[in-house]
Amino acid sequence: MKAKEFKNLDEQVEILRKKGLTIKDEKYAKEVLLRENYFFLMGYRHLFNDNTKEIKIDGYKEKTFLPGTRFEEIYSLFLFDRSLRNIIFKYLLVIENNFKSVTSYVLSRKYGYKEKEYLRPENFTSKPEHQRQVNDLISKMKRQIRINGPQHSATQHYSYNYGYIPLWILVKVLSFGIVSELFQILKEEDKREVSQAYNVEIDDLLNYLPILANYRNLCAHEDILFENKTSKPINDTIYHRLLKLPQEDGEFICGKNDLFALVIILKQLLSKEDFKNFILELEDTLNSLNYNLYTIKIDKVYKRIGFPDNWKDLMNIERRLDNEAEE
Repeated sequence: MKAKEFKNLDEQVEILRKKGLTIKDEKYAKEVLLRENYFFLMGYRHLFNDNTKEIKIDGYKEKTFLPGTRFEEIYSLFLFDRSLRNIIFKYLLVIENNFKSVTSYVLSRKYGYKEKEYLRPENFTSKPEHQRQVNDLISKMKRQIRINGPQHSATQHYSYNYGYIPLWILVKVLSFGIVSELFQILKEEDKREVSQAYNVEIDDLLNYLPILANYRNLCAHEDILFENKTSKPINDTIYHRLLKLPQEDGEFICGKNDLFALVIILKQLLSKEDFKNFILELEDTLNSLNYNLYTIKIDKVYKRIGFPDNWKDLMNIERRLDNEAEE
């Protein structure tokens, strides 16, 4: 296969024009390409591709753009995804902090507040198939105490003045991935107590945590987020039914492994006020994108992210539940 060669900004603009992209302000386009990177920006071209027409550029077959597609549209989708990452990341951090707080509270109250107390293997599941995971995780947490403990003021303060680091302080330096793994190896009664704080089933929380950790990583590393699909779908929820999400062969076709599935998870784990603010911010950034689209309709974006027409109803779904209960 022929190697991809470096292309300067003039050549990049010329390639985009050959593919049918409308570029009216060449100076602006070059500034964006230099600042954002041609490769990353073109990761957002797919919704604008004309799948009926290809051309050859440097010996490679390349898809062309839908007639009339503007450079600004692709950049608007790129900026939408960046805004989306920022919004989701903010609320994932809220969930992360809440989850760490709830988990550390449950374990500290039951097993003590010193490392030698709450890191005993007998505090976790006794299932033989999980013993290696238990030992590995305890080792990871002890390593975090050694490595990260001295670097943070709170852990440093407790270690220096008291000779130990309480779990509710230690969680500050533990990654969300480690705390999620910690939940997996808890005893069933401890998993139940943590889950009840969110009014969700244990199996659902076990399902949600890896998805949240994955989205956290996507946000932190500036990966394409809006069309991300999770490897494992979430279970059907009451929200799938109340929103009457579309089905095919008895299976819901959105809100399972797409971005709307994440929104359904956030609905269950955020406070009512936080979720309301999340939806309003999400609506604002979608409206901004819609304003900047010319070649395609916002419906095409909604379909890609798994959003139904009534997605905003999720914000006030409790009121509907209360009304149904009264009836």
